[in-house]
Amino acid sequence: MADGLPERMEGKSSNMPLAKDEKQALIAQHRTHASDTGSPEVQVALLTKRIEALAEHFKAHARDHSSRRGLVKLLNQRRRLLNYLKIHNFDRYRTVIEKLGLRK
Repeated sequence: MADGLPERMEGKSSNMPLAKDEKQALIAQHRTHASDTGSPEVQVALLTKRIEALAEHFKAHARDHSSRRGLVKLLNQRRRLLNYLKIHNFDRYRTVIEKLGLRK
């Protein structure tokens, strides 16, 4: 039993929400001003973290189609936010892409 989780639960945080401190760290890293919690940059960063967690989940659970539907919804939401940034402020779009390493 490590980190207070039973052995069967270790390493299975992919379908759990982000930890509060982890989420606050992401917000602090990507915010545009001191009280920013909902700018497109922050939302894209949070979605990216959730998408990465789900990608890990699918390595072990390839046939989990209901979760795959959720992943597709997250991907589409991130795409819409990135399109919004690209249209309205290309410099901010470029910064987010570089920070998160989304494009090659």
